Amino acid sequence: MLRWQGRFGVAGVACILLGALLSIVSVAQDSRNSAYLLDIDGPIGPATSDYVLRGMQQAREGNAEVIILRMDTPGGLDSAMRQMIKEILSSPIPVVGYVGPSGSRAASAGTYLLYASHLAAMAPSTNLGSATPVQMGGMPGAPDEPAEAPRQEERGSAEENGDEADLTDRVRRGSTAMERKVLEDAVAYIRGLAELRGRNADWAEEAVREAVNLTSSQALEKNVINVVAEDIDDLLAQIHGKEVRMERGTYTLNTENLQVVQIEPDWRNNLLAVITNPNIAYFLMLVGFYGIIFELSSPGNIYPGVIGAICLILALYAFQVLPINYAGLALIILGLAFMVGEAFMPSFGILGLGGIIAFVFGSIILMDDANLHISIPLIGGTALVSAGMMTWGITRLVRLRRRPSITGSEGLQGATAVALADFVAGEGRVRLLGESWRASANVEVHEGQTLRVTGVRGLSVDVEPVGDGPRAASKGDSK
Repeated sequence: MLRWQGRFGVAGVACILLGALLSIVSVAQDSRNSAYLLDIDGPIGPATSDYVLRGMQQAREGNAEVIILRMDTPGGLDSAMRQMIKEILSSPIPVVGYVGPSGSRAASAGTYLLYASHLAAMAPSTNLGSATPVQMGGMPGAPDEPAEAPRQEERGSAEENGDEADLTDRVRRGSTAMERKVLEDAVAYIRGLAELRGRNADWAEEAVREAVNLTSSQALEKNVINVVAEDIDDLLAQIHGKEVRMERGTYTLNTENLQVVQIEPDWRNNLLAVITNPNIAYFLMLVGFYGIIFELSSPGNIYPGVIGAICLILALYAFQVLPINYAGLALIILGLAFMVGEAFMPSFGILGLGGIIAFVFGSIILMDDANLHISIPLIGGTALVSAGMMTWGITRLVRLRRRPSITGSEGLQGATAVALADFVAGEGRVRLLGESWRASANVEVHEGQTLRVTGVRGLSVDVEPVGDGPRAASKGDSK
């Protein structure tokens, strides 16, 4: 009897363990039935990088089958792009780059992300390319001159000497050492990605050197992408069964009947996106500077200092992750210092005018990236407001200088006094501005008579009658 009970006990434990194992396998299989969708919409910056990295972490925790990066971007920061590419290259989950929906583009940094993805796809009526580094030269906002268009005199001279090919090659490689350095680094980077994914490396180099573009059909024909898909469902259907090369080896995608889980940006991403907007960061910096200046000029208000300090710290954090030109930042600080100096040390507009000029030029060159620059109307509006405040201050100063003094001996000239008693030998005491003063006069003065100050001699004033007081009138009647 005990022997049979022992056998049934062992069998029961085995059934429980088998059931637990089957449930674990079932959960694992269910968790693999999902595709995580991340949207890259707009310029690529620190907020985009943070959003993608956190989304890919969630996909790993959720044991997703595939991660889809849906892109519509004009490009963005090189540093943010490289952070995302590093995450894609080390991802244990296949990443599919998808340019969509129709009408979208993957320009500049978007092209690199598409090449880095394990599979690349595009929707109809989309394009990619223009991967030339825009930091190679010129002022932000200025039109880029095509590198493949040499000057007419250079081309004519090259044709005469038979060196036109050499001239074109020199222009394509950059005209300065810095341009060549940046360009060759970008070319090597994208060619490495193309060779890793088995895609067209020659066209990738053209996209960097000559900023060429391709439509979705052309990209498929030239082996730049793997699939042209109408939407996400069509994309999942077309990539089902495709093999991708991962770090751990070849992996076959199973995307049939996957549940699409879209990851939305959380509050942290939204906050980061707001404060790293160049216009917002610029405005926070101005609020911070002016708040601290107002607090220092009027100690004890507290609110301007607290608000200014918080805004300044947020602006400095944003500048840390943005492509800041420190010469531009120095010019802005110098301009603000000059404008504040105009208020405390009036120079009749010289300091203020110099401050506005430095402020405007510093604001224009503050951001180095073409996709992340400060709005010119915002710069102009801020400069006009500063100029208006400076003009108001100068006008106020001129009016104050024209007003008569109300303090010291000059402020007593022309003031009205009242005789406290009859003057004896031309001298007596008067009430002047609530105080008792010694006074002298060249005429007879009686108690209560209204007098006007004509001069100040130390602690004594010279006065003259304004009109006959009450005592003078009575004495006249008695005579």
